[in-house]
This record gives sequence, structure tokens and C-alpha cells, in this order.
Amino acid sequence: MSDSGLPSGWEVRHSNSKNLPYYFNPAQKESRWEPPAGTDSEKLKLYMASYHSTGSSQVGNGNSDGKIRCAHLLVKHMGSRRPASWRESKITRTKEEARSIIEAHKATIASGQKSLGDLAISESDCSSARKSGDLGFFGRGDMQKEFEDAAFALEPGKVSDVIETASGLHLIERLE
Repeated sequence: MSDSGLPSGWEVRHSNSKNLPYYFNPAQKESRWEPPAGTDSEKLKLYMASYHSTGSSQVGNGNSDGKIRCAHLLVKHMGSRRPASWRESKITRTKEEARSIIEAHKATIASGQKSLGDLAISESDCSSARKSGDLGFFGRGDMQKEFEDAAFALEPGKVSDVIETASGLHLIERLE
């Protein structure tokens, strides 16, 4: 798949159990969630946005047990607990560079040019990007404390300020 940006021998497949795309090399029988070394990140980003985004088609049935539903956009940096993503096999940007990127995304969302979900598809370093950043329903204790506190404080339809966790920098949108 030369247009995917993946190195020779690698392809994108879809995990039925997680309902997410992953990277597979049939010759080596190797699979992984992060792109392999040698991936062209820009080509992969465009390919994934075109062929592997599911949009927000997974809508829950409401929330009777104290759970909320959010989407997020994550920008990782080299100090993140796992400085790799589906977009980049090794993230080398500084926290300050990550903050500049996410602040620009926040401005784009605030101006109405794009929604958080639209940006997440191509710009988020989380695998939830394939679902427009949708994390589904979660309750207290399911997420990192800083993320959870910010998410539960939001009103449905609102987007948070930049939230810092061990994973990186987030913008969170409360969906339900």
C-alpha cells in the first residue's frame, strides 16, 4: 500500500474485537497498534483519515449509571508515558511544542472552523482518532484523575481547556 505511507510489507487491517485499525506485516506475522519504523507519518495521516475513520457512529443508549461520554484530542510529547502513536512511531516534540499545537487546535475549534471530532481524526495521537476521538462511556475511576476531573466538570457540548496528564495534552469534549 504505497499510498498509506507504511514501509514495504506492512498493511492496515481492522481489529474486530477493538473495532480499530492496526498495522500488520503478513510475511513476518507481526501486528502492532503503532506504525512501524520507516512510516511516512504525513501519508499515513491522510490515508487513515480517508479510509479508516468511522466517524461518530457508535452512539450509546444513555447513561443510567453515572457514566459520561466524551471525545478527546491528544497531543503527545517526548515526556509522555508512551511517546508513540498511530501517527508517529517515535514522538520527539517537546511539551512546549505540543502545547503550541494543541492551543492552535483549541483556537480552530473555538472559531468554529472545525469540530474537535473532525480534528481528532487526523491530529489526535490517540487510537480513538478513528472514532472522531470518541472514548465512549466511562465512569469515575476509569480515566487518569486530571482527565476525569475535567471531563466530569464539563457540560454536554462543551470543550475543556488544555488538560495535562501523563499521556500528554488533551482537549476534551463532553458528548453526553
